[in-house]
Amino acid sequence: VDLSHTNKGEEMIAKAKALADTGASLYLVHVLEPVPAYVEAQVPDAFHSEALKTTRQQLADIARESGIELKTQVRAGSPASEILAVAEEEGADLILIKSHKPGFQDYFLGSTAAKVVRKAKCSVLVMR
Repeated sequence: VDLSHTNKGEEMIAKAKALADTGASLYLVHVLEPVPAYVEAQVPDAFHSEALKTTRQQLADIARESGIELKTQVRAGSPASEILAVAEEEGADLILIKSHKPGFQDYFLGSTAAKVVRKAKCSVLVMR
């Protein structure tokens, strides 16, 4: 379950729970995109580690509040690449991802959901 473009992901977690077989492993994944190079010099050194720490805590809170067993992963990098990497590493049968309304930049670069759909080795369910 990718939570990159959702508030807290309750809707995504409910869908994942409904789809999961008994005994299935569910993973919450959030990817922190790298800061653009032209901004990097302005960012305090502790920013990256603090962002990872905060995001890990937020995912742990979401997992605890869900009432089901969820494993969490926070990564840094390209969202599509990292989501696909987690799916491959964990042997995922399904990636559940939320799609947002495409913005101007998405028309040129493509959305994360579209990239995941094109490159995934397993099934992908895109929620709107």
